Amino acid sequence: MKACIDIGGTKVAVSLNDGAGLELIARRSEPTAKTGNNDALAVQLLRMVDEACAEAGVPAEHVQCAGVSSCGPFVVVGGRIELAAPNICGGIAGGGRGLPNDWMTALLEAPLAQRFRQLRIENDCVAALEAERRWGALQGVDDCAYVTWSTGIGTGLCVDGRVLRGKNGNAGHAGHMFVSDNDQALCGCGNLGDLEALVAGSSVEQRFGADSATLLQRAKGGDAAAIAIVDDLCRVLGRGLYNLVVTLDLRRISLGGSVFWHNREYLLPRLRPHVAEHMEPLTAGCELVPAGLENRVGDYAALALIA
Repeated sequence: MKACIDIGGTKVAVSLNDGAGLELIARRSEPTAKTGNNDALAVQLLRMVDEACAEAGVPAEHVQCAGVSSCGPFVVVGGRIELAAPNICGGIAGGGRGLPNDWMTALLEAPLAQRFRQLRIENDCVAALEAERRWGALQGVDDCAYVTWSTGIGTGLCVDGRVLRGKNGNAGHAGHMFVSDNDQALCGCGNLGDLEALVAGSSVEQRFGADSATLLQRAKGGDAAAIAIVDDLCRVLGRGLYNLVVTLDLRRISLGGSVFWHNREYLLPRLRPHVAEHMEPLTAGCELVPAGLENRVGDYAALALIA
């Protein structure tokens, strides 16, 4: 048995896999721990793995391998990965983001390595990219990206068949690039006006007084003010996607995440023109498609790391 762990800024999910196929069993999900000491997230994950083992009737000591798909960025302290995730660690941007802690990092690899003999941790979008390339919409595509529009904005990148990781495994943090001259929105990383601060699910309510689900429901219902806001969100995110395409010469981008997935039929036609209508020699032939693994890409992302 292997443990599959998915860490997001809003929730964490844990499931088990027997190594023989894609079936995930004993799945459970909880809001991400953000109070107490900065080992609270790791403690939560270990408890959830033990609970999954109990549900599956598997002795906990038999689960010695774990794949962890986690939001980032990562920092390496004493040779171990810790999370400096702006939607988890409240100390990064300070009280302006309203997170209930003053953590600069959340412990991750060190406590998990004490429990598991085999452990692989990757940025969640790198893991999702691997899952989409193995089982989803990016199969057979060597120049591609996975982009999540969710609590945050994240990206997994692949060029010439090689997944990009960078010095600390943080390649693809395109949510923190600047694509607008709007500097009125505070990102959890401390930036003012980066892509995540402008369009991420965690930022929409702060900017517009309604969560993304409510805002998109109003837009789909014909509310003119909501339509204008959503169109602007798509323009800003579309600029980010265009930047990825022309920088990396991509053939396909797979899109997922809760904000996008639950509204994909409305959002996708609004995103595509912001890529296709510019610099045709570089953008022609690049597709924007929904994630082939649908709303389970996060579950399979962790499995892809250890399959």
